[in-house]
Amino acid sequence: MGIVTPGIVPATTLLAEPAPAWLGRWTAFAADLAFSDIPEAAVERARLVLLDSLGVIAAGMREPECRALAERLARRTGPAPAIGSGLSLDPRDAALVNGTAGTTLELDEGNQYARGHPAIHVVPAVLAAAQETGASGAELIAALVLGYEIGARIGIASRLRVTMHPHGTWGTVGAALGVAKIHGADAAMIGQAIGLASSLGLSTSRRTMLEGATVRNTYAGFSNQLGLTAWDLAASGFLPERDGIGTVYGGILADDFSPEAMVEELGIRWEIARNYFKRHAACRYTHGALDALAQIRAEAGPLDPDSVRSVEVATYVWAAQLDHPAPGTMLAAKFSLPFALAAALVRGEANTDAFRDEARADRRILALARRVMVQEDPTMTAQLPGLRPAKVTLTLADGRKLSAQALTNRGDTEDPYSADDVREKFRALAGPVWGAERSEKIVAAVAGIDRAEGIGGLLGLVA
Repeated sequence: MGIVTPGIVPATTLLAEPAPAWLGRWTAFAADLAFSDIPEAAVERARLVLLDSLGVIAAGMREPECRALAERLARRTGPAPAIGSGLSLDPRDAALVNGTAGTTLELDEGNQYARGHPAIHVVPAVLAAAQETGASGAELIAALVLGYEIGARIGIASRLRVTMHPHGTWGTVGAALGVAKIHGADAAMIGQAIGLASSLGLSTSRRTMLEGATVRNTYAGFSNQLGLTAWDLAASGFLPERDGIGTVYGGILADDFSPEAMVEELGIRWEIARNYFKRHAACRYTHGALDALAQIRAEAGPLDPDSVRSVEVATYVWAAQLDHPAPGTMLAAKFSLPFALAAALVRGEANTDAFRDEARADRRILALARRVMVQEDPTMTAQLPGLRPAKVTLTLADGRKLSAQALTNRGDTEDPYSADDVREKFRALAGPVWGAERSEKIVAAVAGIDRAEGIGGLLGLVA
């Protein structure tokens, strides 16, 4: 008897489908990849990504809820550091805490083409796995590059549902692949690990970021933890769906999965080499407008925030969504375009302190935020993801109008921060945690990580 209900496919039809060709190419590529196969440009960017991630994790670990979580989980003792806290945890708990801390300040790197933040979903997991296995620094970098690559490519190949937050989704697959690589898995075991991980993504809600619900900060932490778990499942003999990634990202969490994108220029174009770094401590969607505001201030000179009668912002859809002027939490403030612009005008920059309690209680900032009007420009939306445009117009009390437009965000591949810029960001975040002397030792250790026999020295510095 056949099925007549629309949209339901018989098992005999489903099970007759062959394994996807791209998956075989990917698992063979990942299994065979040696550190020496990775071009220097990608290796150099991976070092910077690792350094940047360590800095944002350590700074985020100082936030009360991250510190409290680390202390709570430290009751289950283990050898893995909760970075910057002085506490040692079970490796899976450390991966959760480090991934969570790394997203808390909204300063973790990202990839505009993947529409997400691949590294913070991978770095804590591969650090935990490398510590467990005694992997070399070169093996750590290779695992980071691979985990970043597959996570980012799933983001490129699919379109997450608009109600979902990208954290905690395809990053779990990246973490699993990185961990499998650290463990020296062959192609078959790599396929099992990433297939299992495809079923372990979270049902993330986009509204968490708009409401300031800090459960959102845990999504990347859970991806790291689940990436480690996926390897344990694979090594224990659990079996994945034949094409879990195609199923999950082709119709469950996302739509329009394009297998071709998974292997396009594989081994030639490296996603980690076209990442971006962040200096504004706010959602990436606010950065175009913040950069345009910086242009206005550079050209006009000092501006009295009280003289700004109104601020008009034209931008793309996802930035225009961030229109709430009175955020209730630090996280919500980082996802408020009116607040971010007002805070930058009043305080001079959108740094970490610009979104804390003191700033959110500042009546000048709140009053100015209510004078910011945000509007989607469909022509700007059409320029995604290659460009992230925004136009900002200030109307002053004397009637003057000051305007500037940004097509890309500072830090994007089209307008990148230099390696020195990234290191300076690290020093600014790491200094209050470790002090200047130890911070410089961490910079040096990461710069030479691919020549290190193990990562114990680096972990000792950040522990």
